[in-house]
This record gives sequence, structure tokens and C-alpha cells, in this order.
Amino acid sequence: MERFRPTHHIWYPQAHASTHPDMLQRLAPYYFDRDHSEMAEMLQTPFQTRDYTSELVRELLEPPDAEETLDAVLRADTTTFIVDDPVKRVDNMTMAWGLEARVPFLDHELVELAAQMPTELKLRDGGKYVLKQIARGHVPDSVIDRPKGYFPVPALKFVRGEFLDMMRDLLDSQACRERGLYQRSYIDKVLASPEAHLTRIQGSKLWHMAALEMWLQRQNL
Repeated sequence: MERFRPTHHIWYPQAHASTHPDMLQRLAPYYFDRDHSEMAEMLQTPFQTRDYTSELVRELLEPPDAEETLDAVLRADTTTFIVDDPVKRVDNMTMAWGLEARVPFLDHELVELAAQMPTELKLRDGGKYVLKQIARGHVPDSVIDRPKGYFPVPALKFVRGEFLDMMRDLLDSQACRERGLYQRSYIDKVLASPEAHLTRIQGSKLWHMAALEMWLQRQNL
């Protein structure tokens, strides 16, 4: 599951608002980049499997002691995704340059306290209401209220020029064709209109395929 960070995690309020009787389906339409059926459209038959993603996320959501959907979703994120993605990236990037980084908001007592907040406070004002209120008077309001920066690389969302040429070359290469990972009909459909094919959370489907193909070629796989 590839994911993109908007102003705040868009799947939190959407999953909280859902009334679907199945816990997984309260989250999946907003959390998963694409349905399992699309994976079957994208991948050649030997690479198609059963829906392991849904099985894993269901296991993460269904243990007891989460009073509301949001509690279950936050528990799943804080025990898997946050550990393996943003936290690991901070550690990897700082250690690569010999730097020591500290993440004070991950103090376990602070996390436990935040987890006990009412749902309304967790979601209010994009999810940062309490933190901003605590900061008032200690940090300038201009810092607290400024818009969030845009981190994703625009060229990978608005796929044009040399980036588009590079991705087309990768996916049209002999190595890609002989590997037989992707359905050619799916590649052709996405290449015909690359900016029209974004995941639910606004990731480029073309870039996802090209990035994996690039890695496979560089690893001589």
C-alpha cells in the first residue's frame, strides 16, 4: 500500500464517519490506494495472490479494547505504519549523516495520554487542535497557524517531460516486457493519460509501476 500525506490523515475522519457494519470496509475505501480487483487488472496471472492486505488490516483492526473505529485505526497506524515509515525514515536519514535526532512527541506517556482524548478532540481542526492550543503563548501564532508545507515532488504527480519519458522507457523496455510482471493493457492505459491515473490518495499509478521496475532492473532481478 503506497500512501501520500495530505494536510492530515484523510482516512481518519472518513473512517470515523462511516457506518458500514464491517470494520474493514469503514477504512478500506479511504486507506487502500486501490481495490484488490485493480491489482488483478495490473498484474500478470503468476503474480496475482489472494488479498493479503485486507487480511492483515482486518487483523489489526479487530482486536478488542478499541471503543470506536477511530481508536482501532489509530492503534493500527501507531503500531505498524508510523513505526515502519516516518519514524524509520527520520532515523535512517539522520544516521546516514551522523546526526542524532529526537522525537519528543513519541514519549510513551504522552502517546498514552493523547490516545485517551475524546474522538472529537483527536479530529478537531485537522487533528492538531490540542497541540496548537498548548503552543499558544509559547510559539508565535504565525508559526502555529501557517499552512502546512507541500513535500511530495510535483513532477511525480504531474507526470510530464523528461520524467514521463523516463517512465515510458522503463515500462516499454525489453527487461520489463520479458519479466511479465505487468499487464501490457494496463500499462498502455496509464501511459495514454498518465496524469488521469491517480490512486485514491493522489499517488501516481505510473510512478508506482516505474519505480518498482527501476528497482528490479538495478538489482538485476
